[in-house]
Parts: sequence; structure tokens; C-alpha cells
Amino acid sequence: MATVVLTVAGGLIGGPWGAAIGAQIGNAVDHAVFGGGKGREGPRLSDLKVQTSSYGTQIPKLFGTMRVAGSVIWATDLVEHRNRQSGGKGQPSSTTYSYTASLAVALSGRPILGVGRIWADGQLLRGAAGDFKARTGFRLHLGGEDQPADPLIIAAEGAGLAPAHRGTAYAVFEDLELGPYGNRIPSLTFEVQADAAPVQAGDIAVALGAVEASDPTVALAGFAAQGTNLGAVAQLLADAAGGWFGEGRVLRCGAGEAIMVSDDGVGGKGRANRSIAAASSVPRTLTLSHYDPARDYQIGVQRAGSLGGGPGERRIELPAVIDAGGARTLAEAALLRADTERTRRSVHLGWEALTVSPGARVRIAGSPGIWRVDGWKLEAMTVSLDCVALAPEVAPIPAASGRVSRADDAVVGRTMVHAFELPPIDDITSAVPRLAVAAAGAGPAWRRAALLLSTDGGTSWQATGGTRGIAVIGEIRVPPGPASPLIEDRRNSVEVALAHDGMQLDKADTAEVDRGANLAMLGDELIQFTNAQPLGDRRWRLSGLWRGRRGTEHAIGNQSAGDRFVLLDPDTLAMIDLPHTAVGTEVQLLAEGAADIGDPAGARATVDGISLLPLAPVHLAAQPLPGGRVQLRWARRSRTDWFWQDHVDVAPAPEGERYRVTLIPVSGASWMVDTLAPEMTLPIGTDTSDLGIEVRQLGTAGPSPAATLSLKIQGGET
Repeated sequence: MATVVLTVAGGLIGGPWGAAIGAQIGNAVDHAVFGGGKGREGPRLSDLKVQTSSYGTQIPKLFGTMRVAGSVIWATDLVEHRNRQSGGKGQPSSTTYSYTASLAVALSGRPILGVGRIWADGQLLRGAAGDFKARTGFRLHLGGEDQPADPLIIAAEGAGLAPAHRGTAYAVFEDLELGPYGNRIPSLTFEVQADAAPVQAGDIAVALGAVEASDPTVALAGFAAQGTNLGAVAQLLADAAGGWFGEGRVLRCGAGEAIMVSDDGVGGKGRANRSIAAASSVPRTLTLSHYDPARDYQIGVQRAGSLGGGPGERRIELPAVIDAGGARTLAEAALLRADTERTRRSVHLGWEALTVSPGARVRIAGSPGIWRVDGWKLEAMTVSLDCVALAPEVAPIPAASGRVSRADDAVVGRTMVHAFELPPIDDITSAVPRLAVAAAGAGPAWRRAALLLSTDGGTSWQATGGTRGIAVIGEIRVPPGPASPLIEDRRNSVEVALAHDGMQLDKADTAEVDRGANLAMLGDELIQFTNAQPLGDRRWRLSGLWRGRRGTEHAIGNQSAGDRFVLLDPDTLAMIDLPHTAVGTEVQLLAEGAADIGDPAGARATVDGISLLPLAPVHLAAQPLPGGRVQLRWARRSRTDWFWQDHVDVAPAPEGERYRVTLIPVSGASWMVDTLAPEMTLPIGTDTSDLGIEVRQLGTAGPSPAATLSLKIQGGET
């Protein structure tokens, strides 16, 4: 610390002499106040890590770009959301609960330019591209003196009761999804950009009012002015720059304009004296810790060493953002200063030196280099200056940040969603129509989306919970041609493009396919495949096709390029129960993921009862009988019994076996007959020369699609 010692005898000193002495006293007082003394606390490296919500917590003033936790200044209670989903194979329906919360977090006590990445419990909530990894509404208030109150806080607290927090930058999260964070509000940290470029330490001190002016100093990529004493903050900034305080609350740094002084032995003091402290007073190593932007603003450490120092080690905490090379350069400069400042000089001057104040730079005649005035004495009409040698400037030194383990910043991407009525694939009958929803994102970090359903053409919407897992989805690029559903299709193949490169398809042998592997919705046709060949650029060729599975033979060959492809996995399908009135209508679905706030993805699905109604009978045939009669026979199918078993009929329908046969003559009115067996003998006298026949199985929810036959019997031959 610079010192001033005054010994005046023989009267009151006034006029210019008194002004000079007053300046020295004022300078010493300024230095004592703004240089920081024992017991005063400034910012520390740990200050910005932990999010707080206590009243009276200091909000830092940010400069440059910093990562800060901030202080929660407003929050709602957790909001519970219920999600009821149909059960899987042999399982009842289940109800799950999810939670959201809204909150506001103060970031800076001065205006900012924006916010980049946001971390929640150490994982990225918002990526570098501005994409959110979890669903939330987000608004940022930059801290202007004219900013309005946030509309969400107004809605919650009431007009006139919601503070605008003018002059404070803060962020508002609306309905932040809490599931990824254990259904609690996570610890949030923010990458805040307060200034467009790095800011010099001296300019920060000036902006805070700690000093009046500053020499050029080291540039800090980021700094948070926080602490219990402004003087301690100013001293920390001075230490970071290797600077000191001069007259008029000016921060001095490095070599600059210096006053020439000459020691002529005024006052009988003889020639100037010189002292050099022992080399052991300088630490052998100096370690500087700082916030490293290359480490996502976590603490980095750089070390400087000296061959001639003592055995000790000095540690410096610099709670500022600076890259590894800058930190290494500061560490080397601090160690060089410690070694250079071992050399001190005292010079004794006449009254004309009263204007040379503590903190000034001087050149001493006959001595090389520039010196800093560290002490000033007026004694027996002699001005004595205690001077410390200034170290030369250190050239920038490159350094590495070491091994960096960053939070994953995988892209979420827009939500892609497909909705379709799905026949039972788990051999469990359904009492209501069921809508299957498969969704994924255009990026690998996508996790889920909230769902809204409309059964009235978009007039009203009902929340139906969220998606379930990440489905493997895409679109058809080259559709397959027609084929028989009775044998493996080895002639055709299909090319599909998946949503992103992280999705994969696998081949399966025929035994695995027979057990249900590789079941996919291709347009409206259910297929299975044995071979999956990657073609690059997200494209795959599927072959060894089993077509028209689970009663979808009507859709074979009806696909077009751009139609959906969905690999069916019960763990990734959300099943939505629909009312019976939805059969024969079109329903609409909206899916809103983290990247879709305000612009959800949409899908439409036609509900024709394929998940509920019986399957159309097969093998409808007519056999002439003696006496001119004709017998009709057909085979029943079951939606829940698909495995071939020799000499065993398919499982009986829970509602019993009942059919409706419609006879449509070429002329005249058609008529219907109901039967309880998969056969019927046409009444004697029925005109069978040109007769259309339709057979439907009757179920509780309605009739199946028709099996049809055109009957033409001439002379007893069909």
C-alpha cells in the first residue's frame, strides 16, 4: 500500500503547499478505501455456481460473457398433469403423472444483450443453436429501465402487483417440464452475454464507479461484479491487470508516461539507497484459477514456475472468464512482478517533488527502467519517495485448457409424428377404437412431445398426455408393388428414409419374424421384413417382405412416395382410446416438443374400425348340392389368434360367432340372412344365374368388412 508520512514543525502550511499535502493525504485515503483491506470480501470463484432464492441475495452486475446461476425471484407451485394410456399386452390401462412449474430468474443488475446456452442440473436445457431440450416457454427481459412486467407474472399476481424489475435482466420459464429433473425445479445456470466483446478490467472498474479513469488493462472475456465491498472489487480488478491506484482514483497499469526525478542528496540524506529482497521471498510456483470458456466456464487452472524462487507456492483466484492462454500469461506476469518488485529504491528530493504522488511512475536518473512510487514522506522539508521496480510486459503465451468434458449438445429438432388406427398387435381384444401415435425428432436429442386430440374437426382440443418413447419413423422413398399376403414377397423391396442418422434398422431371420419381429406400418399396410440394407443418407432398403399382416391386405400396393414408415414397438407407441362415435370419421392430433413451442407438429388419421371390428371372412366359396340347392362356406378369422396351428380352429370370438349374408341379385331387391355358423344353404328357388354375395362377421362394435363372391350357376355348374 502506498503511504504518506508528514512531519511539519514551525507553523501552518497553507497555499499551494497545503494543497499538495492535501492531495497526498487524499490519495492515501482513496487508496485505503478502494484498494481493499483485511476483512473486505470481493467476488470468489464459487459465487456464481449455485442458484439461490433467498431475499436480500445480491444480484451481480455482469460484463462480457459469463455463466451464472442467478437468483429465483418468482415461482409458481408445481402443476400436476395426468396422462391415462391404454395398457399393453395383458395389462390394464395406466395413469401417469407429470409436473411443470413456472419461474423467473434474475441474472444481472445491469442490462444485457442476450442469453446463449442454459444448463439444468449440469445438462444442457438450451443448446448453442437456441434449441431447448425439454418443453418450456421462455422469455428474456434484457434489463432496460423501460421494460414492462412479464405477462405471466401479471396473470398470476394481478395487474399493478407484478414488478417489472427495471434495470435487472431476468429470464422467465413458463410451464417448464420437470420430468427430466426428478419432478423438481433443477439448478439452472445461464451463459449471459452482457457486452458484445471482452471488456478491459479498468473499464469495468470505471463502470462500477470504483475509479475515475484507467490505463489500458487486460481484457476479460467475462466478469461478475459481486461482493460486499466495492473497494474489494476494484482491488481484484487491479490485481487481475497487475495494476495499482494512483492520484485521483485512477487505475494505473504497466509502463507509461513517467516523471524524471534525480536524487541529489537533499536534506543531508546522501545518495539514494537500494534494497533487494531475498530470492526465497518469491514463490517457486504460482497457480492461477479462473473461469475457462473452453470448459463451459468451469474452473480452469494455469501454473507458472521459476527456477530461482523459494520453496513456497502462491495461489491466485481470479473470478473472471479468460481463456487458457490469457490465464497462463497472467500467471507468468504475476510471478515476474513478484520477482521484479524485490528491488526497491528510495530517493530524496526537495519541495519541488511535492507534486509527485503515490502511484505515479518515475524514472530515476542513473537507474534503468521505470519505477512505481509506493510511499511518500515529507520530513524535515525533504520529500522521500519509496519506489518499486516495474516488471516488463509479458508477451502472450499459448496454453491448453486440458481435457474437456462438456454437456452433450445434441440437436433436438422438430417433432415428427404419425397417427393411425392400429389393429391389435398384442393379441388383446379392444373394447373401443384405438389410435396409435409414433413420434420422434429430426435430431437425436429429442425425447417427447405433449399431445392434443380433436375429434370434431379441430373445433376443440383435448390434452391426451404425451408421446411414449422415441419411435423409428420415416417416409417411403420407393414403394413396393402388389404381392400376395399368403407367401413371402421375394420379388419386391421398399426403400425408406428415416428421420435422422441415429436411427437404425436390423435384419431378422424367418423364425424371429414369425414371432413378430420387424413389424412396420408402411402407409396403411402392416408389413414385416427379414433384410434391412443401409444405403447411406438415412436411406434403407427392406426386402424379404411379409405383406398385408394383421388383416391389412386391402392396402397392399397402395403406397406412394412420401407415405409414412413406422417401426412398431409397443414401448414407443402411445395408444389413445377413442369414443365409438369416432368410427367412420377423421381425427386430428397435435404434438408439441421442446423445439415446437407455439408451432406443434400435426397428423390426421381416418378411423375405420380396424382396431375394433372383426376381420372379413376368407375362402368364401359356393358348392352346388343335389336338388338344385347351393351351399356357401367361408372361414372365420380372429384379430387375436394369428399363429398357424394344424387341425385347430382359430380362437372363438368373445362375443360369439355370428354372420350376416347379403344376397344381391342382378335384378330385384337384395336381402339378408343372419347365421351362427360359417356356412349357409341358399333357399330353394334362389336365382343363382347371376348373384352377388357379401358375408360379414358381426361383432359387438359392428360388422366386419365384406368377403364377396359373384355366383353364376348354369345347368348345375358354378
